[in-house]
Order: sequence, then C-alpha cells, then structure tokens
Amino acid sequence: MFMLWSFLTKARCVDLGIQELSFKMQMHRFAVHVVTRSRKHPSPWIPCEYLFGHKNSETCKSWVELLSACTDGEHDRPKNLLVFVHPLCGKGRGRKNWEVVVPLFDRAKVNTKVITTERAGHAYDTIASLSDKELKKFDGVVAVGGDGLFNEILNGLLRSRHKTSYPPTPEGFRYVGSNETCQGYRNDGLSNSMPTSNTVNVMLPGSSNKSGDHEPLLSTAQSPELGTSSLNPNTEPSSGDQVPLVSFPNDWFRLGIIPSGSTDAIVLSTTGERDPVTSALLIILGRRMSLDIAQVVRWKSSPSAEILPTVCYAASFAGYGFYGEVIRESENFRWMGPARYDFSGTMVFLKHRSYEAKVAFLENRSADSLTASAENVANGVQPRQKRPRKTICRTSCSVCKETSAAGQNSADDVPDSSRAICENPKWVWSKGRFLSVGAAVISCRNERAPDGLVAEAHLSDGFLHLLLIRDCPLPLYLWHLTQFTKKGSDPLTFKFVEHHKTKAFTFISPHDESVWNLDGELFQASEVSVQACRGLVSLFASGPEV
Repeated sequence: MFMLWSFLTKARCVDLGIQELSFKMQMHRFAVHVVTRSRKHPSPWIPCEYLFGHKNSETCKSWVELLSACTDGEHDRPKNLLVFVHPLCGKGRGRKNWEVVVPLFDRAKVNTKVITTERAGHAYDTIASLSDKELKKFDGVVAVGGDGLFNEILNGLLRSRHKTSYPPTPEGFRYVGSNETCQGYRNDGLSNSMPTSNTVNVMLPGSSNKSGDHEPLLSTAQSPELGTSSLNPNTEPSSGDQVPLVSFPNDWFRLGIIPSGSTDAIVLSTTGERDPVTSALLIILGRRMSLDIAQVVRWKSSPSAEILPTVCYAASFAGYGFYGEVIRESENFRWMGPARYDFSGTMVFLKHRSYEAKVAFLENRSADSLTASAENVANGVQPRQKRPRKTICRTSCSVCKETSAAGQNSADDVPDSSRAICENPKWVWSKGRFLSVGAAVISCRNERAPDGLVAEAHLSDGFLHLLLIRDCPLPLYLWHLTQFTKKGSDPLTFKFVEHHKTKAFTFISPHDESVWNLDGELFQASEVSVQACRGLVSLFASGPEV
C-alpha cells in the first residue's frame, strides 16, 4: 500500500478509476488506472494501468474502497459534461479524435452528452437555448474542434449570462441602455468625417445620466478599472422551485478543448500541448485555470448603418485589416484545409491594402512617464521604441495572480509623432492609415508562430495587447510578418508597429466593408469598443507547462 502511493506521488500520477478483477486463481487482483508522462509516446501524458493483488478478497475490497473514496473526494473532477464534436474541422480530425478519447471518459466514469454539429452556429444555438436549470446539470462544456467551435460555445454562454457594463464608447457618441437595447445621439459640434492626415483629437466623455430603468454605460470619464460583475449561482437567492441564475464569472463551470482545428491557438497558448489525449486527461483530472476574455461591442456595422450595439466575445484575438481580410478570403477555400490560410494570406498580402482608422486606448503608464511623453510629442521628438524584457506566462504565474493596479505596468512608447495625450490622461489617440489593427488576449501561439503574436501576453492579468501596424513599404511588412515564424525573435520592434498594453480601446473606420476576425470568425463592424474581462471563464487545464 505504501509503495503504491509513494509511486503515484513521485511519478505525479493520478488514478482515473479503479476496477476490481477476479481470477480463478487464489490471487484476487484490482487495476488502478493512472496518468503519467511519457517520453517515447507521441502524447506527453498517457493513461496506463497497474495491477495489484492479494490472496484475501476482503483486503482487495478494502483497498478498492479506500482508493475510490480518495478519487471521489476530489470535487474538481467533472461528473457530467456537454460535448460538441465538429466532424469536419481539420479535415475530419474532430470525429476521429473524439473516438480516440471517449474510452478515457468512460473509464473515468465521466458522463458525456455528445452533440455532433451539423452546421455553422449549431453549438451557439444549442448553448444559448439552454435554460439555467439545464445548464446546471453539467460541470462544463467541451469543444472537440478548433478555435471557431470554442468561440461559438463561448458566445452562447456569455451573451445572455455575462452581466457587466459596456466598454467605453467610440469618440463623439453617447449611449444609454442595457446590453440588449441602446439609444445614441451625436454630440453637438462633432462630425462623422474622418481626418485625411494624422491629427490630434480629444475623446469626449459619455453620458452619465440615468434614464428610467436604464443604467448608464461605462464612459470615458469613469474609472479605468473595468472589472466585471457577476452573481454566484451558488449564492443567488431563490424562492420555491426557482433555479438560481447562472452568470459569469463563477467558480464551478469550466470549458474544455480537445484540439482538432487548423491552428488551435487557444490550446497551444494555455495547456501548451496540441494533443487530444493530453487534453482529455486534463479535462478528466479537473484542473482549472482562469482565462481573460475580450468583450467586443459593435456599435455600427458600417458608417451609414444605424446605431445597434451587438456584443461578441473572443478568447484569443480580435483583428482588423489584414487579419480580417485573410479570414474572409479563406472562407472561399475551406476545401484546402489548413493550407487555405497560407493561400489567402499570400493573396491579401500582395494586395497590400491599408485602411483609414482612428483608435483610442486606455493608457497604462505612471503619471511621470505620461508627462515625459507629452513633452516629447509637443517638442516634436520621436520617442525611441522600448521593449521591456519578456515575462512568459507559466503555471501558477505570479503576474496573473496579482491584482493589476492602474499604472503598475508601463506601456511601450510609440514611435509616431501623431500620437498625443488627450485631456483625460488615461486615454490616448492614434490615427492614420493602418495595415492591421489587432488585440491579443493571449499569446496566440500556433505551429507557424511558435512565440505567438505577443510572446509575453498573460492568461489572466486583465489586459489586452493592442497591435497597430501602420502603412509601410511591402518589403518591410514582409520582414515584420516573417519574424513571427522565428522562435525568439521580436516582430514588435519595427518603427511602424505600435504595441500597447491596455484594458480597453475603441475603434472607428469609414470603410463600408470593415471586417474583423474574432477567434477565426468573421465579424463586420466599422465602430467597435473592446475591453478585457479578467478571469471571466475557467478552463480544464493547469497552465502552459503542465
């Protein structure tokens, strides 16, 4: 008995289940299913089985009961899961991967309700239609597919259940309303026209007046601490047979991914392993980690459209310009599989289109550094690009655990003289023509970009990494893009690249066909606001270095 537990501890193995075996011989045996690391097997973590026995059957039964009590006492382990399988993603890998891992869930006595998606939006519609009573029957939802399927599940859960204020509004607008209906009007003296050159403007604060039962939306005059509010379903008061409301964040519901997509950036940026068996074992063991989510509010789908706020969520990346056009082009070449991104990316790159836009982001610097930058801009001095030392997010990351205070981490200086400090020192404008505008919630690692878009991005620190790529010659842009493919390089040191660590930003474009890429899904919007929701959801995982 001591040797058994000593071995499990030293090998960092955890038993999945216990099965008593009877033999015709005098020896009575039982099997212990464990998880262990493997250097020879393609999967980093693998299940294995060890047989133990004793000639006395009662002794074997007592061991089985003791070990079963230990596993049953681990309350983080899921008992019931809702599983969505994308049969066509990654050239049919979704269905094959699920067939490989389903015996693991059966052996660990995890009940799974499996739904095979039949169309785009199937997972979203199913999750959104679940009542709170139905949702509370599950310990989590598992996506057997790519980042797109995970995005569907995420939005199906959060759009109606995440209770928080909107992020700050685009310049010149005021919105009053709830998350479902809003009203807006123009401020006097402001025009919808875009500047033809890089100029300095000031973002006006939004309305702070309440109207009827509507609460005011978060305005630029409010505190930059953009926390999310939620109701714990376990403490929500209820009367009679009323089911407590399910809202996010909470401390019980988790999401899981069994990677089967083309890029699987979320898995590679969180667990660090693009392996279905390892991912399934992490889900079974019930380890949890918090994950920031970007809330994206589309105020207008095009410059001429009416103001109609629409809320979406992204777990990895929101990108405009080059990133959005690549996704739009790739939809015509799905039959090519993962190669469609290379083909579409080449086509969009050769077009070399830039887009007129203006972005305002929440500053994340101390008062001293703000003053110094303001003086440099006023004197016509172009600040040098400064890149802080990378702090890579690891298991039990201290950065993610600490509360992010305003001005604790300094943002990068921007090598562009058009950038100016607004009257409200917490907000900064950046205007001109951009090849792309992107916001990374996580590092966004994938096989083509081993360090991701932003290597030092953290999983739960409450910040976005805003990347503004200004118009530049085609060879320089190619040089910038190729740096993402090299491990250890820094593609954000170019003078035409702006990198800001921020909690929120707003975006306005006069382009009639402005397309965003939200976790690989198309999202048409010309005016958006984005904010980071810290630790909004939990994943079945234990960090980049499991």
